[in-house]
Amino acid sequence: MIIEGKSLWLAGTNCWVVATGRGQECVVVDMPPDPAGIVSMIHKYDLRVAAVIATHGHIDHVGGMGTAVRELNALAPVHIHDDDKHMLLDPVGSSGQFGQILVKDGLDVRPPEVIEGLDHGKRVSGAGLSFSAIHTPGHTKGSVCLLLEVEGETPVLFSGDHLFRGSIGRTDLPGGSMEELIWSMTERILPLDDQIRVLPGHGPETTIGEERNTNPFILQMA
Repeated sequence: MIIEGKSLWLAGTNCWVVATGRGQECVVVDMPPDPAGIVSMIHKYDLRVAAVIATHGHIDHVGGMGTAVRELNALAPVHIHDDDKHMLLDPVGSSGQFGQILVKDGLDVRPPEVIEGLDHGKRVSGAGLSFSAIHTPGHTKGSVCLLLEVEGETPVLFSGDHLFRGSIGRTDLPGGSMEELIWSMTERILPLDDQIRVLPGHGPETTIGEERNTNPFILQMA
């Protein structure tokens, strides 16, 4: 298995590339506005993009999709929850001053050619892998976490900006709700197994168990 992350762009957003091995197809989780960094990760292992999944629609997670998807494979579908789709369709207009950075940097701000929904419970398949979508509103209305289970491997949760090592996602941006985030965390994330690796949208990896036992925000929820 190849699971490689790189912290990219101004916000240090983690882009995750997942494949069963070198020279195979891959799935990319989130594409920050740093297409060159994304492309270099994929070329490093001689991979071909089969699918792209957005954990949510904020510009630091989708701002590189228009450019990167077209450069790598214009037909690769991009999956995003319908509640955040408007941000992918108009990354400049939905991002205020940050959106102008995309224009200044000459990025392709047109939406990807193929966009598919990402409802709770949907399985996204590609590159011989299957990701289960867990809808976790709170950071945004359409935030999702993605659970990857591969036989013989420790399960992995790509948590986007819902859960971080020692922290949780902010809820003070449009579409954010602390009440919804607490519900999502307690009903859909904390019931998961303690051994599951958590690969977040920012910062270092952790596990469900570590956050259950040490994350001050989760301890306060309890």
